[in-house]
Amino acid sequence: MKFPLLDISGQVIDEIELMDEVFAVPFNESVVHQAVTRQRNNARLGLASTKTRGRVRGSTRKLVAQKKTGRARRGSAKSPVLRGGGVAFGPHPRTYRERMPKKMRRLALRCALSAKAQEEAMVVVARFPLEQPRTREVKQILKSLGVDTSALIVTLTPEINLIQSVHNLQGIKTLPVALINTLDILSYHSLVMTLPSVRQAEQIWGSAK
Repeated sequence: MKFPLLDISGQVIDEIELMDEVFAVPFNESVVHQAVTRQRNNARLGLASTKTRGRVRGSTRKLVAQKKTGRARRGSAKSPVLRGGGVAFGPHPRTYRERMPKKMRRLALRCALSAKAQEEAMVVVARFPLEQPRTREVKQILKSLGVDTSALIVTLTPEINLIQSVHNLQGIKTLPVALINTLDILSYHSLVMTLPSVRQAEQIWGSAK
């Protein structure tokens, strides 16, 4: 598919060819949903913990007599129905990790990239020529590119000047192309990729492996 290549001023300087196997894949909602759910679950720590009645410290003395009081039968003060007692069916430490076949993960990523390209929420820029961290300069570049909301900036390798420049920009994140994932792509309104990162993405995810 044909796609415009912009410079940092937002002017079209060329028209490039994008690989259809990466940027023109039909959206598979079920696979994308499974990939996003898996990634969110894998980020959960699963450390929530409560004490059962067997782990609560306290007296085992029977609270009131069994009969002849006119009151309910009360046993241990550790009972879940009493204040300060144990918790019935409460959470305990566990793992939320899920597995997903590699081919499905790759398909979900290609679907996310294709969705951004087809919805015109993707911008390909030649490069970000930053000689030093400049938040104001990056903000102006994004404005020139038509990015006025949240955006994920993808570069070939980690660029320290760009990382420091977007640190104070709300809703802006930058990642090297090898670390992009389905959740990050869909979490931001716009996707800004440099030309080298696009070619690297095609090399990584364009094959059928």
